[in-house]
Amino acid sequence: MKRSIKIVGTLGLLLAGNVVFAQKEKTVVADDNKSQEKSLLVQTKEQDLEAKKKAAAEEKASLPKPYNAKANAEKDIQALIVKAKKEKKNIMIQAGGNWCIWCLRFNQYVQTTPELKQLVDENYVYYHLNWSPDNKNEKVFAQYGNP
Repeated sequence: MKRSIKIVGTLGLLLAGNVVFAQKEKTVVADDNKSQEKSLLVQTKEQDLEAKKKAAAEEKASLPKPYNAKANAEKDIQALIVKAKKEKKNIMIQAGGNWCIWCLRFNQYVQTTPELKQLVDENYVYYHLNWSPDNKNEKVFAQYGNP
């Protein structure tokens, strides 16, 4: 008669400020005295959050940075108005900053989706209005409204 017994041990550790649970499982088979061991490491919510933050930082680093904190937005927008009138196009101002992953994702989406890119290129002159601690462009936001 072949019988197996499972022995499961769980250990909780505090590791670098995170609680980590390790589980070890051992199966012993009675008739030939062989055993198999396997270990499991279960990530905590804090570790999962850190992994997501790291992935987001890597993604943000890989995306184009269209915002220029040193740009003179007032002057740039005035030039854009002249260009839009000449080309008979509308103006699209995307407010954000290179620190904002959602702003960068949206820009990447527009630039890499052929239908959107064509629609924007044919109908709009596009401007990335910077907002960051370095340059909040308060006068421009006051003039055009805060999104």
